[in-house]
Amino acid sequence: MAVKYIDQIEMKDQRVMIRVDYNVPYDKEMNITDDTRITATLPTLEYCLNNGAKIILVSHLGRPKGQIKQSLSLKPVAIRLSEIIKKPVRFIDSPLGNETINITQSMNNGEIILFENIRFYPGEEKNDRTLGELIARHADIFINDAFAAAHRGHSSNFAVTEFIQTVAAGFLLKSEIEYSQKTIESAERPFGAIIGGAKVSSKLDALTNIVSKVDFLIIGGGMAFTFLKANGHSIGNSLLEEELIDSAKDIMKKAKEKNVTILLPVDIVGAQEFDNESPNAVYPADAIPDDIIGLDIGPESIKLFSEEIKKARTVIWNGPMGAFEMPNFSRGTNEIANVLADSDCLSIVGGGDSVTAVNKAGVSDKISYISTGGGAFLEVLEGKILPGIAALDRY
Repeated sequence: MAVKYIDQIEMKDQRVMIRVDYNVPYDKEMNITDDTRITATLPTLEYCLNNGAKIILVSHLGRPKGQIKQSLSLKPVAIRLSEIIKKPVRFIDSPLGNETINITQSMNNGEIILFENIRFYPGEEKNDRTLGELIARHADIFINDAFAAAHRGHSSNFAVTEFIQTVAAGFLLKSEIEYSQKTIESAERPFGAIIGGAKVSSKLDALTNIVSKVDFLIIGGGMAFTFLKANGHSIGNSLLEEELIDSAKDIMKKAKEKNVTILLPVDIVGAQEFDNESPNAVYPADAIPDDIIGLDIGPESIKLFSEEIKKARTVIWNGPMGAFEMPNFSRGTNEIANVLADSDCLSIVGGGDSVTAVNKAGVSDKISYISTGGGAFLEVLEGKILPGIAALDRY
C-alpha cells in the first residue's frame, strides 16, 4: 500500500481538511471528561499551522443516526481545542452548503474551523457520494488523522477522497499504520499477543489471524472459558459460548501446527455472583465448581503469563484479563499491565478496555505505543485493510 503522509505535501495557502476523531466522552453537563483524542491530533494541527495552512476539522461524536442531537454537539470540543492550542477555533453549526463554502473560501492562513458532528447527516454512515462531494467542496487537501474511525468507510473519510486530488495521512494515522500494521508483519521475536475480553465471538477473526503470526498467544478474560471448555475442563457457571467450542479447538489445533504456544489460565478468581461484593476465592481452572463464575485470572496464571511476557521482544495487548471494572477482580489485568510496562519489549496496547487498564494502572507512559482505535485496532489484528486507509492509497 502506497500512502502519502502529511509531511510530503505542500499546503501553504491551502484549505486543509483534516478528518479527526474527536469522539470524546461527555458528562451529563456536556463537560469533556477525557481529551486524549483531541491532544493526539496536536502534532498534525501544529504542522499545518506552521506551514501556512487553513484548517477545516471534520469529526463525528457518538451515534446520532443522522439526526441532530444537541447532546452530541461538537461545540464543547471546539472550546476545549481552543484552550489547548491557544488559538481561536471557530465552530460552524450551519448545514454544509453555499454558506459554509463561502466561510471556508474566505479563511486566512492559520485559521481553524470545526464543523458540527458529521453524523448529523443521514448519508455519512452510508458513504453517500453526494455528501462526500459536498464535504470536498470545502477543501483543497484532505488529511485523514482518525485511525479510530478508519475501519468505517463513510462519506467523511472515504467518499470525500474521490473528489479531492491531494490526500494524505496525518501524523497520528502514520503512527498507527507503522506500529499496528507493520509491527504485526515484521515484529522482533519472540512475538506474543495477549487477547482478553468477554467473548470469543467478538475477536474470533483476530484470534484466527494472529495465531499464525505470533510465537505465543495468551488468552484471558471471559473468552478463556470457551477454550477451557474445549479442552474438556469444568468451568462452572462461567461465561461460555458453546457454539464456538469447535472454533476454539480449531485455533488451538492451528497453533500446534504452527508451533505457537497458547497459554490459558491455570487458576481463576471466582464468585457466585457477578458482583464486586460477592465473596471470592481462587479455584483451579480445570475444576471450577458448578456454582462459581470465573471473574479474573488467579495468581498462578499471573505468574505463568508474566514469565512468558518477560521473554518477549514484541507484545500486542487487546482486552482485559477479567472483570477489571470491579476492584476485587482487577488484580489480573493490573498485574499484566505492570509486567508489560516493566518489560524490555516493544509493547502495543489497543482497544478501549486495555487502554483504560494501563491508564488505571498508572503505567501508560511506559507502554511503547497506545493505539487510539478500538474497533480499528481489532480489525488490524484481523488482517484487514481499513477503508479509511485504503482510500488514501493512490501513489
